[in-house]
Amino acid sequence: MPLSKPLPDASSPRTESEPGRQRLPQWLRVKLPQTPDFAETSAVVARHGLDTVCRGARCPNIFQCFSQGVATFLILGRVCTRGCAFCNISPGSPQPLEPDEPARVAQAVSRLGLKHVVITSVTRDDLPDGGAGRFAAVIRAVRQEAPGCGVEVLVPDFQGRQQDLQTVLEAGPDVLNHNLETVPSLYRAVRPKAVYQASLALISRARAWGQGIKTKSGLMVGLGETREELARVLADLAGAGCHMVTVGQYLRPSRRNLAVARYVHPDEFKEIEALGLSLGVPVMYCGPLVRSSHQAGALLDDLDRAKLSRPLK
Repeated sequence: MPLSKPLPDASSPRTESEPGRQRLPQWLRVKLPQTPDFAETSAVVARHGLDTVCRGARCPNIFQCFSQGVATFLILGRVCTRGCAFCNISPGSPQPLEPDEPARVAQAVSRLGLKHVVITSVTRDDLPDGGAGRFAAVIRAVRQEAPGCGVEVLVPDFQGRQQDLQTVLEAGPDVLNHNLETVPSLYRAVRPKAVYQASLALISRARAWGQGIKTKSGLMVGLGETREELARVLADLAGAGCHMVTVGQYLRPSRRNLAVARYVHPDEFKEIEALGLSLGVPVMYCGPLVRSSHQAGALLDDLDRAKLSRPLK
């Protein structure tokens, strides 16, 4: 299904005169309600000395999610060894891991009464296992402290090491999420230390693992991808057996990050959703403010409904 407007060519320059400096379209303006629930979620996170990707990545949905008692926990520290051009998290030399981090995450999950939690991390290429053991420890701690809570992990690529992915899968998360982020032609600009085929292979291996684990990935649009490139990535994800795909608008978190090439209209997100479904992705969640961990529990419900309506391959 073609998009209503062709996306700009991937080689188009990104300059300060482009949309990155223009006012946000109306559909991207977010109301900032600060409810008592928002304050309580912030307090629980702070009380347990934890970080969230909600704040670290300047997510536009933080007010909505915190007000609903939901947070996406960021483990393995605050400093990333990669420094991708789209991300607001600081690159550099990370500190040693904190031994009690798994327990603190689990206690916060229990205190918030979460039914579904997303746990992600900075990339830690400095660690022998890329942080896989810490992911597994957090999963086990949450299972013990909050046994009724669904656990989703949004993992880095572990530099393609299958054993590290297996360490995470053996801990039994409900959802294994790894974001492709963008189309292959933009990896050098957007994710210079990542490899598209390695990320795609991670999703395929997680799907092949079975054990009831669902797979998920996320993409940003508005970076300069073409319509044909986006369709090929969605087809690749369907071929890898990815259960759920999220697609949202790239928003420049700071002046040191890549400028926005184009703001994608909400109607086009509907077309992207239909395109992914037509290519065989069971669940598509697309919209200007959609982020990989947004409404994560609800997407599992959508997947269950999709399985009822048609058997998944």
